Amino acid sequence: MTPDPIEDDEPSLAVRPRRKGIYALPNAITLASLFSAFYAIVMAMNGRFEVACVAIFAAAILDSLDGRVARMTNTQSAFGEQMDSLSDMVAFGAAPALIVYMWALKDMGKPGWIPAFVYIAGAALRLARFNVNIGVVDKRYFQGLPSPAAAALVIGLIWAVVDQASYSGVEPGGWVAWTAYGVTLFAGLSMVTNAPFYSFKVFDRRRSVPFIVLVLIMLAIGLAALDPSRVLFGAFCVYGLSGYVIYGWRKAKGKPVSVISTSTDEPDERGLHQ
Repeated sequence: MTPDPIEDDEPSLAVRPRRKGIYALPNAITLASLFSAFYAIVMAMNGRFEVACVAIFAAAILDSLDGRVARMTNTQSAFGEQMDSLSDMVAFGAAPALIVYMWALKDMGKPGWIPAFVYIAGAALRLARFNVNIGVVDKRYFQGLPSPAAAALVIGLIWAVVDQASYSGVEPGGWVAWTAYGVTLFAGLSMVTNAPFYSFKVFDRRRSVPFIVLVLIMLAIGLAALDPSRVLFGAFCVYGLSGYVIYGWRKAKGKPVSVISTSTDEPDERGLHQ
C-alpha cells in the first residue's frame, strides 16, 4: 500500500523574486529639471540671460513636482532620492553660480570668483546637510535657505534687470555688478546658516479657508502676471530675509532657534518628528 504523499513531498512553486527597477514618472520629471538647468547654462553662454532665468524657474517648478508625484503614485525609491539631490546640485548650485558669473562677475577678475564659489559650495553643503538631517529636522522649517529659493534669489535679480527695456549689459564695476556680488554672497551664505525658513510643507489640506483668501490669491496671480520678474524677485527677497526675522524673534522670546531635534523626549522639542 502506497502511503499518501505528505505536504512536504509535493513540489513547491518557486516564487519569482521581484524585479528591481527604476520608476519612470518621477525620475523623468527629475531629468526634465536637470535638462532645464543644462539649457539655462547653454543659453547664458550665448548671452540669452532672460531665457536662462526662465529655464531655472522651470527647473524649480519641476523639482517641486517630482517628490509629490512619487508620493502620490507610491513610487518613492532610494535611487530617486539620490537622483533628485544630484539634479538639485546642478540646477540650483552650479547653474546659478555659472550664470551670475557670466552675467556680472567675470569682468571683476579673480575677486568675481569669490561669490560664485561661495554660492556653489554653499549649495553643496546645504544639500549634504539636508540629506543627513532629513529625519531629525522639524518638517515645518528648513535649516538654512533652501537651494531652490537661493537660486530664485540670484536668478530673479538677473531677470529683473535684464527685463528692463533699457538694459544694454552690465557695466564692469557698476552698481548692478556689485549688487549681484552681494546678492550671490548672501544667498550662498544663507544656505549654510541655522536660520529657520518656513517650509510650507505642514498644513491641513482639508481645512476650509475664508473666501477672502481666494480673492487674495487671485490678486497675487494677477500682480505676478503683470510683472513676473520683479514680483518673483521681490517675493524671494522677502522669503530670503524671513528666516533671519524668525531667528531674531525666537531669540528675543527665549525660544530654541535650532530646528534640529536630538531627542523626542525633551519638552522643548515637542512638535518635531511629526
